[in-house]
Formats: sequence, C-alpha cells, structure tokens
Amino acid sequence: MRIAPEGWPFIGIGLALTLSLAVVSWAWPGWSLALPLVAAALTVWVVWFFRDPARPGPRGDRMVVSPADGRVLSVAAVDEEMYLHARATRVSIFMNVFNVHVNRFPVSGEVDIVHYNPGEFLTASLDKASLVNEQASVGIVGPHGPVLVRQIAGLIARRIVTDVAPGDAAVQGERFGMIRFGSRVDLFFASAAAVKVQVGERVLAGQTILAEYPA
Repeated sequence: MRIAPEGWPFIGIGLALTLSLAVVSWAWPGWSLALPLVAAALTVWVVWFFRDPARPGPRGDRMVVSPADGRVLSVAAVDEEMYLHARATRVSIFMNVFNVHVNRFPVSGEVDIVHYNPGEFLTASLDKASLVNEQASVGIVGPHGPVLVRQIAGLIARRIVTDVAPGDAAVQGERFGMIRFGSRVDLFFASAAAVKVQVGERVLAGQTILAEYPA
C-alpha cells in the first residue's frame, strides 16, 4: 500500500510510542498491556489515513473528476468572485477521518493561482466553513475555461498541504496535495457543465465524474 509522504512522520511517532509502551509493559509486568495495544491500533489507523492508492479512472477534456474522496455535501449555483468572476456551480465534498485525504486535479491544464487564506476551524460540513475556515485555493486554466479547487480545513484538520505552484502542469487525476484529519473540498466550474452527482453520493478522487461539459 502506497503511503502519502506527509504521513511518515506521524507513522514514525506511532511506531515509536507503541514500541516504548511495549518495552515498559515487558519490563514492568504490572503495567497494563492495553496501553501498547491501543497505541498499535492508533498507529494502524494513521497508516490507513495516509494511504495514497493509485486512481486510474475516466479521463478527458469534457470531464470534471472528483478532487477528493468523501460524500457530496451540496451542489449549488454560486457567484464565484475570487477566480472565475462569474456564476458557477459549486460541488462541496466532505471528507471524514476514514476517507483517503489525498486531493487530485479535476481537469488537465495549467495551475494559474495558488492562494492560501488563514482562518477559523469550524466544522467543515457547515456552509459558512467555505467562507471563514482556513483554506487553500488552486485555480486551473482547463480546456473549457477556469476551474477552482478549494481545500478547506475542518474542526480537527490543522494542516493543508498544497504541492503545486502557478505555472505547474495540472494533470487530471494526479495528486496535488492533501488535508490532514477530516476536512472539505469545494470545486467550482462553469455552469455550462452538467452535474453528474447528487447530494449524499459517495465519490472517489480521480475516479468519479462530477460534471461533464457539452460537446
């Protein structure tokens, strides 16, 4: 199983803690064996959280694929004033702590902007989280115009990782970052694209088609 590079420090801490507690329990039998077992279970969960599976899937200029794993929280028509400067469709995806948290490019093209905005840490499922939470926005010039991906920190997410810069190539389905420990991703695209998902639907980054532009 492939692990996201961001996960190795956390996995190392978990392994060190598990080994330390195991040594203590062995050296002083009066200590509870539950402690190293709990630490081992947490370490396994951390490994699972930072998994980075290969994601082959549908590709094409007309397609907009999901940038994140999770559940579709909302599909709404909004005025996107930061990058698209137009009426747009916003698809919000909520990631719980058991989802893969690697984020992927929804379209191919060129990274135009990367903008980080510090903010609050409200529950990511709240609609206002898109406006006030810590977030990083990645604007992409795609084959059918601009697309914006916004990584939004949640209640316990405290680190947004964005591994691209303006001028970088965006390759549909390839990773561009991740958010640690529960969060949300909003995707904005032109209203001309037909939405292919519904609220409540489970989606997979790089595999689920969220929308399709007309031929």
